[in-house]
Amino acid sequence: MKRIFILAIAALSFAACRNANTNSPETSKVSVGNDTSNVSKIAPADAAVISFERDIYDFEKIEQGEKVQHEFKFKNSGKSPLIISNATATCGCTIPETPKEPILPGKEGVIKVVFNSEGKMGMQDKVVTVTSNANPNVSTVHLVGEVLAKK
Repeated sequence: MKRIFILAIAALSFAACRNANTNSPETSKVSVGNDTSNVSKIAPADAAVISFERDIYDFEKIEQGEKVQHEFKFKNSGKSPLIISNATATCGCTIPETPKEPILPGKEGVIKVVFNSEGKMGMQDKVVTVTSNANPNVSTVHLVGEVLAKK
């Protein structure tokens, strides 16, 4: 009886390992012909480059319910106009606002970020992910600090 039980477990283990190694459409990416949908995009050498003055803003300690506003200043140090297509935060308590017009080479811009601490407590690190035509095309900035209980 013990032998049959051990053989059954071994067979199940073998079958599970074999299934994990099979290629399925979800896990295998095969490139055929000129299909470049799975190739990461590499920006050209003359692409825009976003350079933040400071990518971390420490708001130190605030009371719960207070709002923190900060402007992340950046410069386009590339050779093409910088177009910010999107900026998203890690949660709905943080709202970024990006410039709508392209930032010309050598010019500066700001991304305004507002953090609402209502319902938050303790140490906070709110990440804003900025997507643009720059090289690299995804950048992040952080709002960090501590939210204390109301007095």
